Order: sequence, then C-alpha cells, then structure tokens
Amino acid sequence: MSTRVSLSSWFVRHPVATTLLTLAVILLGVAALPRLPVAPLPEAEFPTIRVNASLPGASAETMASAVATPLETQLTGVPGIIEMTSTSALGSTSITLQFDLEKNIDTAAQEVQAAINAAAGRLPSDLPNLPTWRKVNPADSPILVLSVVSAQMSMTELSDLAESRLARSISQISGVSEVNIVGQQRPAIRIQAQPERLAAMGMTLSDLRGVAQNASLNQAKGALMGEQRTSTFEANDQLFDAQDYRQLVVAYRQGSPVTLGDIAQVVDGAENAYVQAWPNGQPGVGLIISRQPGANIVRTTDAVLAALPELRANLPASVDVEVLNDRTRTIRASLHEVEVTLVLTIVLVVLVMGLFLRQLSATLIVGAVLVVALVATFAAMYVAGFSLNNLTLVALVVAVGFVVDDAIVVVENIHRHREAGLGPVEAALKGAEEIGFTVVSISLSLIAAFIPLLFMGGVVGRLFAEFAMTITVAILISIVASLTLAPMMAAHLMKRMPAHRDGQDTLAGRLLAGYDRSLQWALGHQRLVLVGFGATVAVAVASYVVIPKGFFPLQDTAFVFATTEAAQDIGFEEMVAKHQQLAKIAAEDPALQAYNHAVGATGGSQTLSNGRFWFILKDRGDRDVDVHGFIDRLRAKMASVPGITVYMRAAQDINLGAGPARTQYQYALRGQDSRELSRWAEQLTERLRGLPQLRDVSNDQQVGASVTRLQIDRTAAARFGLTANDIDQVLYDAFGQRQINEFQTETNQYRVILEIAPGLLGQVDALSYFHLRSPLTGQMVPLSAVAQVQPPGNGPLSISHNGMLPAVNLSFNLAPGVSLGEAVTLVEQAQAQIGMPDSINGRFQGTAQAFQESLASQPLLILAALLAVYIILGVLYESFVHPLTILSTLPSAGIGAVLTLWLWGLDFSIMALIGIVLLIGIVKKNGILMVDFALDAQRNRGLTPLQAIHEACLTRFRPIMMTTLAALLGAIPLMIGFGTGSELRQPLGVAVVGGLLISQLLTLYSTPVIYLALDRLFLQRRCERRAAAGAALTEPG
Repeated sequence: MSTRVSLSSWFVRHPVATTLLTLAVILLGVAALPRLPVAPLPEAEFPTIRVNASLPGASAETMASAVATPLETQLTGVPGIIEMTSTSALGSTSITLQFDLEKNIDTAAQEVQAAINAAAGRLPSDLPNLPTWRKVNPADSPILVLSVVSAQMSMTELSDLAESRLARSISQISGVSEVNIVGQQRPAIRIQAQPERLAAMGMTLSDLRGVAQNASLNQAKGALMGEQRTSTFEANDQLFDAQDYRQLVVAYRQGSPVTLGDIAQVVDGAENAYVQAWPNGQPGVGLIISRQPGANIVRTTDAVLAALPELRANLPASVDVEVLNDRTRTIRASLHEVEVTLVLTIVLVVLVMGLFLRQLSATLIVGAVLVVALVATFAAMYVAGFSLNNLTLVALVVAVGFVVDDAIVVVENIHRHREAGLGPVEAALKGAEEIGFTVVSISLSLIAAFIPLLFMGGVVGRLFAEFAMTITVAILISIVASLTLAPMMAAHLMKRMPAHRDGQDTLAGRLLAGYDRSLQWALGHQRLVLVGFGATVAVAVASYVVIPKGFFPLQDTAFVFATTEAAQDIGFEEMVAKHQQLAKIAAEDPALQAYNHAVGATGGSQTLSNGRFWFILKDRGDRDVDVHGFIDRLRAKMASVPGITVYMRAAQDINLGAGPARTQYQYALRGQDSRELSRWAEQLTERLRGLPQLRDVSNDQQVGASVTRLQIDRTAAARFGLTANDIDQVLYDAFGQRQINEFQTETNQYRVILEIAPGLLGQVDALSYFHLRSPLTGQMVPLSAVAQVQPPGNGPLSISHNGMLPAVNLSFNLAPGVSLGEAVTLVEQAQAQIGMPDSINGRFQGTAQAFQESLASQPLLILAALLAVYIILGVLYESFVHPLTILSTLPSAGIGAVLTLWLWGLDFSIMALIGIVLLIGIVKKNGILMVDFALDAQRNRGLTPLQAIHEACLTRFRPIMMTTLAALLGAIPLMIGFGTGSELRQPLGVAVVGGLLISQLLTLYSTPVIYLALDRLFLQRRCERRAAAGAALTEPG
C-alpha cells in the first residue's frame, strides 16, 4: 500500500508541480487535435488491384479464353491473393485481385505488373495495348462525382477536354486512384466503307486497311549533318483530319485515281459510338473519382476540391463543371453530430455530478479529471496514428462515463472523510489511499474486457482495434488523474461539510432508507433471489440465441448506386429511350438533389444491356425518407417502365466485396462445368425470388445474348488459297470498330477506326456484299462461297470467373425488418431444398462473408472478455471465489441489452456486440464496490459476512448510483440517435442503456445474496477445515 500512498501524497504536497504537469498534458492534447486525420471509419480495407484489358470487337468467349485465362494463370503466382474474380464481355476484360490485410499494396502492384509482362507473349497479337492495372476497389463508393456539360460543344470535344484538362490533373493528386470518365466519346476518325462500291472497284476491306495504315505515320526521319549547320527533317507524313483521309488515292482504275472518299465515308466521330451519359438529365460526361484503398477520404477529397477552381479556369467559358456528390458531406456531418454528442454528454455528466455532490468544488474536480483524460487521449491517438472517425469518437463518448467513474469514487470517498471531520489534507490522503486499490481494480478489469477486441481477426478486428485502444488509453489516463490530480485539488479546494446531511428529509436519504428496507427483505428471502438469478442467466442465454443477428448497421450516406438491366440483345437507341423514361421518373422525386446516368460500356458497366444511375440525395434533415425508404419508393415507381429492371443499393463507408455489386449482399456459385452451373444458378435465383424476405434478387449470368454463327467451309476456302484467318480479318474490319491507326498531337493520341457504312452494321445481309482476293488467282471471291451464315443462336454476353473457375454471382437486398442472419440461413436452406450437387459450391461474398466469420467468433469473444475480467479480478483479490460474485452482475445486463435492442427493432450487430463488451466492463463495477468494502470490513473490523455486505451495500449506494448514472448519460445521447450517421451509433447506445437499467435494478439485490451464498459454500468450509486441522495439532499426542 505504501507506494500508492506516496504516489498520491507527493502530488497532494506539490500542488504547483501537479498543476504545471497537468497543463503540459492538456497543451499536448490541444496541439494534437487539429493534426488528427478525419475519416468515416478506421483504416480496414483489403488491398485491391484491378487489371483491365481491351480488344475492341472480341466476343465475351474470345475475351475469356484468349485474354482473361492467360492473365489469370500468370496472376495466380502472385502471393497473398485471397480472391481473384474476372468478368469478360464484348471487347473488354476486368480482373479484380483482393489481397490479405497484411499485404503492402505497392509491393502487390509491382508483382501484378511483373505477371502482366510475363503473360504478354500469350495474349492476342492485335491487342491495342498491354493490360493496365489500377489500385482501386470497384466495390468502394467514389469519393466525388463531377458533371461536365456544355451547351455549345459537341460530345467529342467535351470528352476530349474532360480527359486532357480535368481527368489527368485530378488523377495526379495524392490518394486518387482513378478518374473514370462516364459517357466519354473520345474524338476519332471513322472510315465507313461502302461494300457494294468496293466490290464494283474490285477491292477488299484489307486493301483499304493497308492504305490507311501506311498513309499516316509519325516516325524518325533523321537530320542533315553539315559542317556548319545541322537541320532536322520534318515531313507531312501524319494526317490529322477526315478531309486529308478522303483525298488518299487507294487505286487507279482505267488510268484515273480512286480516292478513299469515293468508296467510303470518312467522318469525325467518336472512338466508341455506343456510349452516352446525362448528368442531371443534360448530355455531358461525368467524372467518377475513386480513391486508393487506404488513402484518407477527407484529405483526398479536400485536395481535389482545392484544385478545381484552377482547373475550371483553364476551360472554355461554355463548359460547366459541377460537384454532384461529395462523399465527405455525410462523413463530416456524422462526425459533427458525434462531436456535439460528446460535448452534450460532458455537460450532462458534470451537471448530474453537481446535483449529487451538491458542492461546486467537488464537481469542478470531477470535471477537471474528465477534461484532462479526454484531451490527453487526443495526444495518445496522434502518437498511435489513429484518425478521428465515427468509432474513435463514439469510444470517447462512452469513455466519458468511465472516466468520471474513477474521479467520482475518489472524490466521494474524500468527501465522506471530510463529513466525518478530518482536515483537508488528511481527508485527501486517507480517502485516496483507501480507495486507490478499488479504482485500479475497477479500471483494469474494465480494460480486460477490451483485450479480446484487440485479438479479433480480419476486417472487424481492424475496425475495433482503434475503438478498444482509444477507450483503454482514456481509462488509463483517468486512473492516473484520479489518483494524482483529484486528491491534490480536493485537499486545496474542498470545503468542510456539515456532518448530518443524509437525514430522512433529503431525497438521497429517502432513497437510501427505501433501499435499506427492500435489501433486508432480499437478505431474508435468499433462496427466492437465487432462483430469480438462475432464471435471468437462462433468459440471457436464450435471448442471445433468438435475437436476429446483423453485421454492420446500414448507413444513410445520401448516395445511391443503381444498375439497370434490359434484354441482353437490346439495341443502343432502345436502351437510351428506356433510360430517359427512368430518369424522368427519378427526377420528380422530392428527396433527390442531383443524379447522373449512363448507357453503354462505361462507368463500370461492360455491356450495352446494363446501364448505370447515380442518385445524390438531399441532406437527411431536408428529405422526408431515409435512403432505404427512397430506394423502396423509387423501385415501385420505376417498375412501370417495361423491359428494364433497376437494382439499387445505398453506398456504405465499409465495403468488403471485390467487384461492382448491384445490391448490398452477394452469394457466389462456382463450378467446373459452365452449363451445369448456369442451370443451377437459375434454379437457385428463382427459388430465392419467391422468398418475401429478400428483395432485388438477380444473378449476373448473361447467356441470352444473340449470336450469329458463320460456318467456314475449309475445303472450298483452300481451293482459293484462303484461310480462317482471312475470313476473321474481313469480319473484324467490317463489324469490330477496328482501330487501324492513330494520330498524335501535343496533348493526346486519337484513333482511326474502320467499319462498314452505319446503315449496314445491323444487317446479316451485308455479308453478301463482301469479297476476298484469292492469293492464288488474284480474282475476287464472294464471302458466301467459303462461309455460310447459320440461323442466330444464343450465347454469353458476359462471362465471370472466380478463382479461375466459371462463376455466377447472385445478389440480393433485404426486405425491411429482415436481418442478415436470417437471410444467410434462407439462402443456405434454398440451396439444400433444390438439391444442388456437390460439384457446385456456393459461398457468400463481401459483407455477408465477413458477417458469417464474425458470427462464428461472437460467443467466443464474449467468453474471452469474461475470462479476461475473471483472471484480472482473481489476481487482484487473490481469490477464486470473489470474482464470481462480481461477475454475477452480468446476465441481467445481457437481458437488458438484448431486450431493448428487440424493442427498438434493431439487429444484434457488431455495434451491439461492442455494447455488450462495454457492459461487461461497466456493470461489474457495482459488484467490485460492494465486495471490496465488505471484505475490508470482515478482515479489519471482524464483522460477520451478513453485517459486512449489508453495510457495504448502504455505504456504497451513493457512488454506485452516481457512476451508473454517469455511464447512462454517456450512452443516452447515442441511443436517441439524432443526425447523420446515427444508425451506426444507435445499437451501441441502446444496448448499453438497456443493460445498465435492468442490471442496476437486479444487482443491488442479487449481488449481496450471491456473496453470502458463495461465502457459505466455499469459504466457511475452508475455515472449518482449518479449525479442525488446528485442533488436531494441539491435542497432546
């Protein structure tokens, strides 16, 4: 004991030193606060890299087998990949690699680049460029959505400006991983050949291609090196506009030149003609800005917004650049709400303490300890590299209740000694010495409850490590402040109190007298109380098993993604018309602030039959519904447009999947045989669609695309000296938007594209015009002589792989009031009911997968927390039995938490689990306060266990009520859940408030009874045995 006395006494006797040290700590914290980074949640993302490859005109099957498979085979050699998925569609392949949490993303990027280089030799030779990679998670919501529109410019000019002057500058900003230009129509020169004129002139498309490729070059030409001067050669070898191409001579017929313009239309057009976007309903382009995994959202967004005015100034006056969505809007609002909650909590707690202590000086001391602990925690957070986020701030709000506890217990004890008539310094020293052990044991056992949180694996563990560390630091600092600063201030500020204040007439006195009467009844009917206690344990376990489980509360970030899906063989114009109808419906919704939508292979969509919508909602206070209400309302209205389905999901701050998801939850099926997989995936989707608990059920397999097949007659072709390659080349020249050349300017490179006249692009009959030149005879051979067109069939529009196996992803949302736990069970049941074979395996992806993993570890986590607390208490009390008395307070808290969550209609989510862990820490404090006093009275004053525990209950009634009230006041503002981001904080507040209220009522009676029961059971027997042994020794032998 002597060391602790000297700790407090040194500080009590050196007030100036104590004051200065306290000031130093406060200054450190104040300096650290503005330097803390701001984020929505702690850094817990899987490093993710996306690899893209494109080959215009190649079918999904060609892309999957010729591009995706060689790349995937090479990428499997990169260490640390936990998931590799790919999607191949017309002309493009996208592979997403997710690495484990420990992997450094920069190392991963180098290894991915090495794998791409190694695979280069096995990729098709006409790939326009090597595959590229980006550090970006497609599942993550973009940090900014900008719109670029102009009333005067053409789409190609606007796209060019958006790319060269905006997107490139923005993507250089630190933390930005990619700027996706939605609806981008890059300028290009399109050569549209007329097949019937070509045939009349005796020419083929490959002749045309050869002329265009050789007519425009940008190559080295050397220099004249004379004795006196040098001069570089320049030539007009590059063609820059359509007019120059029209005048190219392609052949001579009867002595007169045939120009390119005679047999083809040459126009200035777009590189991809089947793409369009409409920000807020006007034709334009959208910039979707994503961040690198691990970059700080707020800092990155601020940097982009700071650069915008200068970038705008470089653009022509007719171009408007607007910010449609700033993701940090809701993040800042949410953090602001938590900060308000924090201030509110501090004020509430200090006011209540004032009411209880009824003395300004005592209240001041409690307030001072509170401020020092919180401010010093900021300094510790800065050193540890934490950010100010929803979780660390909630940790501070909750910590207010705990920090005040320590100070209250110390001040209340000193206060008691002053009432008993001791002088200020003696009262401070004696009070601090008596209670020091209790304060340390309360706080250490509280910290023990958080130890398991630090050992949780995976993303959830990452998220809560910061939460647990923040609370732990705040509590440790408060122990020190309570045992140093509080006694010093008490010795020098506290006034002498009149001794007889707790009479019958005051409220506190009446409360205590009432408690005394009811306690005596409980001690008289111990069996009944024990039966009641047993019942609460049973109910607590049962209610935990029964309550619906969730993962992470769904947030309202005022931003909604939507994917549209139409018939798989839909044409571009038809898709645009349907999108315009949808946009008109959406624009009328009162909750909508801005929107953007796009059709074509852009903005994350790879096919024409899938479009994209981005909805930006007004601030939560300015709209009538939350984001889920908005989705339900819009879904119902949009269903009126025939032939197109809309899948919506609210953007979240925590995204665990690896792929642009249509809805909140995904389930992936994999199998060896793609036909079998496709059949079972359809059956499962149909079964799930019939369940009322799930919404928006769909799968991403697209096998209904129309395919026109050509049957090559190899024998006939050989007669003319033609090969399959010649026939493929003709088709590619005509229908593939083939990039045959490019021209370079100072700022950009633009493509030259070959195709046939637009009027013929959609017709099979156009094939009858095509001729090939026989290398043997030089004569023209009609295509129909060597290849027959088959009747149209079906084929895949896009092909998905997961870990190199064919895969189908099912996606779904939950109906209101359905928990993720129920949905997981339903999906597993449905799979069993339809009798899916073992050759196809299914597993949840992203959020649902993390939920399954965390659910498995939940009971273990709660047990580990209990065990840690038991061990620490056992060590402190040097007893196996007393910690059991203290832990007996917990079942009632569990019931309270689960019941209130159920009444509030909330899932038992990860946030509620944290609430339970907090409760383990808070509730056992009542037990410690009683047991500590009772043991002391038994040892030092020789009271019987019954007298000791009775007196302990009455003496410690006031501090117990005060500390519980303090903890309650810390949680009530969280429970009320006002403002942005409240859905994240509410379950924690609800669990803590419910648990505290119920356990407070029950433990004031159950703890003393259990103390006596355990005392009878273990300790008295031991005493009797000792007495018997002692008697045996003393008998004369």
